[in-house]
Amino acid sequence: MADTPHPASALPYPPVHKDKKFVVLSDWDGTITTRDSNDYMTDNLGYGRDKRREGNMKVLTGEMTFRDSFRDMLESVSANGHTFEECKTLLRRDIKLDPGFKEFYAWCKANDIPVIIVSSGMAPLIRAVLSNLVGEEAADEIDIIANDVTVHPDGKWDIQYRHPDSGFGHDKSQAILPYRDLPDPPTLFFFGDGVSDISAARHADLLFVKVKGDGENDLAAYCKRENIRHVLFEDFSKALPVVQSVVAGERTVAQVVLPVSDGGS
Repeated sequence: MADTPHPASALPYPPVHKDKKFVVLSDWDGTITTRDSNDYMTDNLGYGRDKRREGNMKVLTGEMTFRDSFRDMLESVSANGHTFEECKTLLRRDIKLDPGFKEFYAWCKANDIPVIIVSSGMAPLIRAVLSNLVGEEAADEIDIIANDVTVHPDGKWDIQYRHPDSGFGHDKSQAILPYRDLPDPPTLFFFGDGVSDISAARHADLLFVKVKGDGENDLAAYCKRENIRHVLFEDFSKALPVVQSVVAGERTVAQVVLPVSDGGS
């Protein structure tokens, strides 16, 4: 999916971590969580799974931008009369954390490795669910680079895109590329699972792609099609030893990731 190289951001970014040797950037929905909250809202409160998956496939094939497909999904929830606060309550109740993420985050924190959430979701929803899952203190420590939301007086709401002129809505590569310009750039780990992560897939040093039992493994399909090197993982407990081996210098990124054509992941 071609797009504007440097789309203007309508929302601020947190400071770049200039003095770190390693930085973790991760998608939120379906990656740090066990299910995608926006998919969950659409399937249960909006126009349903079938139409959502139709849109996902159009994004994968380039027939539709992620920005437009995602907006349609969320508009179907709001159009059905579900308020933003109702959605927040539902997600705090039903969205669960990846079983290995707390240990992964604790290890990163102990080893001075920042963990940054880079999401196409809406920051207020992410904050609400994250604080519910890991506690207010830990949630406040984690930078979130995401979209926002506008709630109207009549109760309707719509997404406010970080990069409204980009077909991605939020071009996640823009959270990665500033690290490339540092005099001594860190090794960058990126974790993702779906079509919203396509914009980041080519830009990390080590790309981890989550494989889920529901079969909605769109980022894995994209990476295979585009021959983008990556490591498959089922949950963060499986990814942690790989990250640890790279941080300890036991293996290089090149040793961890094999080309797709060589039978690697």
